Amino acid sequence: MSTPPARSGAYDPERSVRSRLSFPLPDVSWEVAAPYWEGAAAGELRLSFCVSCGSPNWFPKPQCRKCGAETFEWRAVNGIGRLFSYSVVRHPFLKQYADLLPIVPALVELDDVPGVRIVTRIIDCDPADLHCDAPVEVVFRPLRFSGVEGEVAAPLFRPR
Repeated sequence: MSTPPARSGAYDPERSVRSRLSFPLPDVSWEVAAPYWEGAAAGELRLSFCVSCGSPNWFPKPQCRKCGAETFEWRAVNGIGRLFSYSVVRHPFLKQYADLLPIVPALVELDDVPGVRIVTRIIDCDPADLHCDAPVEVVFRPLRFSGVEGEVAAPLFRPR
């Protein structure tokens, strides 16, 4: 069986092996989302926007959801928002998460980009104090996992 040709978002066996070795760290070299991770490393929350109509393109797709254009730019947003949804995880569903418990995966809706929701984690709080629609703000922290080499700067959120 032959390997499919490399193209944006296509299967790349070499990248796949690198991803498994560093799992659950995100693949910051994946061209579709690399500017997001570059922004996090620089202390900015960056999102993709359509050059033609200005609509947010989150999560990035090859064509604008609103106008169909295919040209995008990455811009910093303020990182202020509201807790749209969350869960408190108390059991390590993966061994790499064991020392992070309890962990609070969440969706945050950004104030300055209506309709955009970021998948993230809520940190620096007692999970019992959280509620939907609570004001939150972005902070940048290294993602580290037990038994995994390396770390990645990530936009996480905390109560505001």
